[in-house]
Amino acid sequence: MMTLRPSGGGGAHLIIGLVAVAASSGATTAGADQETTMSPLFASVEIGADLSALPDTERRALAHIIDAARVMDGLFLEQVWAGNPSMLLSLMNDDSPAGQAALDFFVLNKGPWSRIEDDRPFVAGAPVKPDGANFYPAGATRDEVGAWFDQLEGAARTDATGFFTTIRRGVDGGFAIVPYSVEYQGPLAIAAEHLRAAARATEHPTLQRYLETRAAAFESNDYYDSDVAWMELDSTIEPTIGPYEVYEDEWFNYKAAFEAFVTVRNKEETANLAHFGDHLQGLEDTLPIEPRFRNPALGALAPIRVVNVVFTFTAGDANSGVQTAAFNLPNDERVVREKGAKRVMLKNVQEAKFQKVLTPISLVALPNAARTDVSFEAFFTHILMHELMHGLGPSTIAVDGRQTTVRQELKETYSTIEEAKADISGLWALDQLIDQGVVDRSLECSMYTTFLASTFRSIRFGINEAHGRGVAI
Repeated sequence: MMTLRPSGGGGAHLIIGLVAVAASSGATTAGADQETTMSPLFASVEIGADLSALPDTERRALAHIIDAARVMDGLFLEQVWAGNPSMLLSLMNDDSPAGQAALDFFVLNKGPWSRIEDDRPFVAGAPVKPDGANFYPAGATRDEVGAWFDQLEGAARTDATGFFTTIRRGVDGGFAIVPYSVEYQGPLAIAAEHLRAAARATEHPTLQRYLETRAAAFESNDYYDSDVAWMELDSTIEPTIGPYEVYEDEWFNYKAAFEAFVTVRNKEETANLAHFGDHLQGLEDTLPIEPRFRNPALGALAPIRVVNVVFTFTAGDANSGVQTAAFNLPNDERVVREKGAKRVMLKNVQEAKFQKVLTPISLVALPNAARTDVSFEAFFTHILMHELMHGLGPSTIAVDGRQTTVRQELKETYSTIEEAKADISGLWALDQLIDQGVVDRSLECSMYTTFLASTFRSIRFGINEAHGRGVAI
């Protein structure tokens, strides 16, 4: 995981997690000497992206997109815990060294809990991190909300269990469904205006369409058109902004958290990976599962992008303790079924993780003879395989004659199982593609050795986090 701090130009300073030994030795309880106990968890890395070729129009658009991305950080803080905004203000008013250290750690973790240390609180007075985050009413229990979900039918159940609604207490004391566009109306209106300003500045029609449709989605709560526009995006600037991942909803994995990635495309490396998209249907058709669960017609769109993070941005859920290195989106099963999914590789983030985390781990976890097989190419390729496999396999299913999704049926176990699936099936996909000559066989040994070292990297996230728990099982 890492936090990004500006360094000017297209660069950023990363604060990236160290190896497990350092994390263990740095564990403390709230109220201890924070400025000395938090620092061993992290190391600083500088990354950058070349923006020299961007014309003035796109630089102006980029500035507005970053302004919109900043809003996602505030929204995510509110989604994690209702008390986060007031606690943040309190920490900002504490000028002591311990207070400033706690503030830095709070911003990095998006709350007063150390995410890679089983969510231990590090701010005095912080409660236990709520498993339901702030998606559900304070004082409600998981069983109570789940029973209410179960008695709903049709559109009401779809809305209640959907990505883009919160559940609140109504005036009658019962539960009520509140769209994100209402719950977060003010901040989303600000973000929408920033995106529209960016759309007016850019000369790229596909970027303009994505920005305009995403701004409209913030106001309408209908994200379908903007998800499709994001899939079709063909621009040097490659932003991803909005509610996407469901990890934060540990009750049901229903509710999407706000995040943002502001990146620029590496055109050469993107072109080098384009051919992998041609093999997705073949992988789907040979998945080692019952044939009835395979999708005979994957969505027509399967773009793969290699990008570099620019300035300070990733935001929100994308930079909450654990920094995202790659992603497969959108998660909306309707879009995936009808249009497909996009895989995005954050190369400069991956390079930082390889340098500062994976390489030191390999020196501890692997015997001397195996360490030479650890390579960035293998690390990058397995992450790619992992992301490719996220989009394969069943998503929409029928249960007792009822149309539903795997995510809605698995509930709180979904994210963990999905991450474990992507890891293991990624190795399976590698074997398939090596046999087909798509991936060079010389990478085989390096791939398995690097993957082994990388499992220890993922376990650092903790077994309360989906990737760490997925590796553990």
